[in-house]
Amino acid sequence: MIPKLDLSSFINGTESDKINFVQSLGHAYEEIGFVAIKNHGMPESDLKALYQNVEAFFGLPQEIKDQYDDTEGGGQRGYTGFGKEHAKDRNAGDLKEFWHFGQYIDENDINPPQFRPNKNVKELPSFNEYGALLYKSLEQTGLYVLRAIALFLDLDEHYFDDKVYNGNSILRAIHYPPITSDPKDAIRAGEHEDINLITLLVGASADGLEVLNRQGEWIGITEVEDHIVVNVGDMLQRLTNDRLKSTTHRVVNPPQHKWSEPRFSIPFFLHPRPEARLDCLSSCISEEHPKKYEDCSANEFLMQRLREIGLI
Repeated sequence: MIPKLDLSSFINGTESDKINFVQSLGHAYEEIGFVAIKNHGMPESDLKALYQNVEAFFGLPQEIKDQYDDTEGGGQRGYTGFGKEHAKDRNAGDLKEFWHFGQYIDENDINPPQFRPNKNVKELPSFNEYGALLYKSLEQTGLYVLRAIALFLDLDEHYFDDKVYNGNSILRAIHYPPITSDPKDAIRAGEHEDINLITLLVGASADGLEVLNRQGEWIGITEVEDHIVVNVGDMLQRLTNDRLKSTTHRVVNPPQHKWSEPRFSIPFFLHPRPEARLDCLSSCISEEHPKKYEDCSANEFLMQRLREIGLI
């Protein structure tokens, strides 16, 4: 079981509530890298509507879905077909297809050259509308979590604000189709760590997500119906010189008698702006914990990882 926290105690609680949230979050991220958070501000009706639209999109004929492919852009917008992505250091493609919503830049802001335009599915207008709505909602929720992390690291509460404003975040809608034959070595999502700062996962239509604890045991993520699951990514681990843990996780195949059941999942990968630095924080470097990583920007690290997982 991963720790469960109430985000409202950080946003609207007393000073004592806020301190307790910060410490509980930070210690959980030092130990396992995952927490479940309730009162995250996501209307259940909007989430349900997006899941219905996601299921409708992946039910479209393959030739229609392929029209929204973005292979040349590294799959950062639109549709990526079944089996194209694989976990780092694995050759077997994951048993999934997915869609990416990217950043929505205000008309008065400058669009970074790395950002490709979002693709709109003309067959399903509500798919685009609810995707944008959920994107902005999770971006705000993630900002609150980053503010708590900043306080835990003895930084200014708003340390991350300008670094993630109009950041290169991704909302991914995933479809794991029914398994129709022996998958051999392939699983729905091979063991991996996320690339970004933090990931916010809003619901899933079936079990399967597992995290690897410090004792080397795989723990299933269950009983979090009214929560979102928020975990540390590699960028935050790198920034904190491994103080906060980017925990290995995977999505396993169901028992054979449930192979016919599809699975849908919608994680939000919160990224900084492309030019943001991921140089290890000086406060996280000491004789006991020497600097482990070379300096780099968020975009440099992202490009490296996209090559490693087969998207570019």
